[in-house]
Amino acid sequence: MRFAAQKAVVKNLKGEGDLYALGRHLLLELKDCDKEVLNDLDFIKECLHEAAIQCGATVVGESFYRFSPYGVSGVVNIAESHIAIHTWPEYGYAAVDVFTCGDTVKPEEAARVIVQQLQSKNHSLIEIRRGMVEDSQVSYVAK
Repeated sequence: MRFAAQKAVVKNLKGEGDLYALGRHLLLELKDCDKEVLNDLDFIKECLHEAAIQCGATVVGESFYRFSPYGVSGVVNIAESHIAIHTWPEYGYAAVDVFTCGDTVKPEEAARVIVQQLQSKNHSLIEIRRGMVEDSQVSYVAK
């Protein structure tokens, strides 16, 4: 399945030529979360599935694991890439990746759902444009 590239507001290292992103990768730092939900495998699984649905993604698979004595790692595979998490309940912290390709999904919506459900009181988000290609022949939708 091919996805349209999205035009990024950057130039190549020489300062010339338009660059296009094949995907968007959101890195979420979630601090001061509800410690109980961070250790609840079923809750985390449902949270990531809900995030995928709410952002318009198509779920195609999953893999989750609960550590002993605490912590959960998991990924929801979506046709547009993936949503992944690793939790440290003892610190009230979760690291989350939302990686999407194409222009039909809204990764920010997935991030909003996850922040809300994990009740993070202190969070940040970094966006990285992935697959930067110069003067791509792939069509894109300018936003």
